[in-house]
Amino acid sequence: MTGSYDEVREQIVASCRGLAASGLVKGTAGNVSVRVDGGIAITATGVVFAEATADDVVIVDDSGEVVIGALVPSSELGLHAAAYQDDAVGSVVHTHAPGSVAVSLVSDRLPCVHYQQLTFGGEVAVVPFSVFGSAKLAEDAAAALSEANAVILAHHGAVTTGSTLADAVANTLLLEWACDIYLRARPIGTPAELTPEQQADVIMAVVTSGYGTKRQAE
Repeated sequence: MTGSYDEVREQIVASCRGLAASGLVKGTAGNVSVRVDGGIAITATGVVFAEATADDVVIVDDSGEVVIGALVPSSELGLHAAAYQDDAVGSVVHTHAPGSVAVSLVSDRLPCVHYQQLTFGGEVAVVPFSVFGSAKLAEDAAAALSEANAVILAHHGAVTTGSTLADAVANTLLLEWACDIYLRARPIGTPAELTPEQQADVIMAVVTSGYGTKRQAE
């Protein structure tokens, strides 16, 4: 957690409004959380993202009980809690992003069609449909997230994680962009995938060049 509970709640609100403005969330269809000392800060159920306020974010302890706030937490609290079993996860974003939903209707995975997907692990699994808020959905999503920082939920949406809220949101935006590329290519032919060797070459190039990192010119 970076900042006080109040600061974290405001950060979540800003991300909610941003996701709504990007068209990735309609109405109340989504939830955002951040790991905090002693639990999780998470959007409440029924929150309209475009109109979210700090009061729409509650703090729950490790048992799922609300310790700060007056509202009931998101119905996907279990999904978020399962994702946090990985100590590296600091934030979770769940949306009903249209590109992710569309991919889930035509494929059981989003192949690695662009090297930027390596940011969240490359190929993204599409897990079978389970009812929202169910233990099965949380279990399947957490299993997929143990291999990558993104997963697509069939007939439902997407979940991304990150070490920070900014990272998790960035992964959501990147996932939707990759889904759009895949969906544009698919009607024309079978989208070509990056091979494991090509992916390894990209990773090596990133490591040796500092690609994507702002730095001073020498």
